[in-house]
Amino acid sequence: MNFVKIDHLKRELDDLRPLPSAAVRNLDEVYRIEWTYNSNAIEGNTLTLLETKLVLEEGLTIGGKKLREHFEVINHSEAISYVQDVVTRKTELTEYVIKSLHHLVLKNIDDENAGRYRTINVMISGSQHTPPHFTVLFEKMEQLMKWYDEHKDNMHPVELAAQFHFRFVYIHPFSDGNGRTARLLMNLILMTYGFPPAIVKAANDARLKYYETLETASIDKDLGPFIELIAGCVEESLQRYIGAVK
Repeated sequence: MNFVKIDHLKRELDDLRPLPSAAVRNLDEVYRIEWTYNSNAIEGNTLTLLETKLVLEEGLTIGGKKLREHFEVINHSEAISYVQDVVTRKTELTEYVIKSLHHLVLKNIDDENAGRYRTINVMISGSQHTPPHFTVLFEKMEQLMKWYDEHKDNMHPVELAAQFHFRFVYIHPFSDGNGRTARLLMNLILMTYGFPPAIVKAANDARLKYYETLETASIDKDLGPFIELIAGCVEESLQRYIGAVK
């Protein structure tokens, strides 16, 4: 995988540091809403981008929308704050961090399972992939963290983040909230290496391509298309950040 353009854009962004504080605040607000909207919409949340903004910024309740959908918005925003805190404090990515993040994603929605690995077997709708048996989850997650520790210093950050995302959803360690948690973890890794968060879009074609490339990675063991898709999201994000602070 060729990351030459991404590396060039990253150097361009780094040359602009320290970024103006007003621009950083504005970008944080915009990305918090867009990231939350898109990640939730991928999973079926029906709140629009504007409604997501109103719930987050005005604390409004949107008529005709489920309470769960409101919690998904509020929780995701809190999870983003946790990701930012982990990155700022230079906290190591561990299973504790993963469980803490998942707890924020599912709190007030499914408190019984929030932050806890599943104790049942699950199937993924629309996918041929069957996640591992729940009895081997602790071993699988231990292996995932070992893989991450072995590759975090010698793999390109974009490939590292994309591969971690795929490997995480392949295991599907939680009974619900795996997709949102995977995208949060992917961005936690990207942000650790100084990249802006990458937003996987929920628009029909983009959502379909996202699922198709994950399926190709799961069934055909070809991660190329998925890594390429994530690289495109990273590239777009870098260009936006550069444009906002120039």
